[in-house]
Amino acid sequence: MSSKYALLLTAARSFCDAFACQKPFGDILDHFSSSDNIVCVEHGLQQLAPFLGRPFAGLDGAKEYFTVIADLLSYEEMRFSHFVVDTENLKVSVRGHAVFTWKSTGNSWPEVFTYMLEFDDQLKVKVYEVWADTGAAYLASRGELS
Repeated sequence: MSSKYALLLTAARSFCDAFACQKPFGDILDHFSSSDNIVCVEHGLQQLAPFLGRPFAGLDGAKEYFTVIADLLSYEEMRFSHFVVDTENLKVSVRGHAVFTWKSTGNSWPEVFTYMLEFDDQLKVKVYEVWADTGAAYLASRGELS
């Protein structure tokens, strides 16, 4: 295992552990790059939830994204596995599991999701992409999960 591989894996695990341990908002943001080219994107149709389908750019955008998420959702039992490290492109893909709850309706659902993290040269996150069950989030927001 190369040292670059190990460093990227450690950075990705640390970032994911901040979520799994429900660290304070500031601790999560500390994992992000200080560059202007940060982007957070949760893939899906914008019509389904306010955090879907649009890029949140820059550190202010990352703050906005995580604030919107925290206002709408809570989660428990988060864990991560299957880390795939791309040393050439400084990217790590990882599978996550958690139980999410839409706060206003109380509807919960178990979910498997994927993060794709792209790092800068200082091993700080500059691109944070999420693929998740947007349909379940939409139904939960309407109180229609059964």
